[in-house]
Parts: sequence; C-alpha cells; structure tokens
Amino acid sequence: MAVLFYFVIKAIFNVDRSEREAMARAEELQDAEEARKREFPGEKNGSQEIDPG
Repeated sequence: MAVLFYFVIKAIFNVDRSEREAMARAEELQDAEEARKREFPGEKNGSQEIDPG
C-alpha cells in the first residue's frame, strides 16, 4: 500500500508542477500581448491592415 500511495502522491505533485508551469507561460504571453497593445494601440489582432484598393 505504501508503494501505491507513493506513486499517487508523486503523480499529483507532477500534475501540479505542470499546471503551474503552464499558468506561468500563459501569464507571460498575456503580459507580452498587453505590452504590445499598449505600444501599438491602433493595431488590430496583431496584424497590420493592408489597403486592398
């Protein structure tokens, strides 16, 4: 039973660590996007508008 308990707890900690890393990456991307929007406020969806005419 102790071995099973060890693997369950280890799996929980691994999932938690992975989730924390993913959240940190998402926050970094969000911060970068907000900084870009502050720097270029008129730009839409991160792409430059092209006049088709």
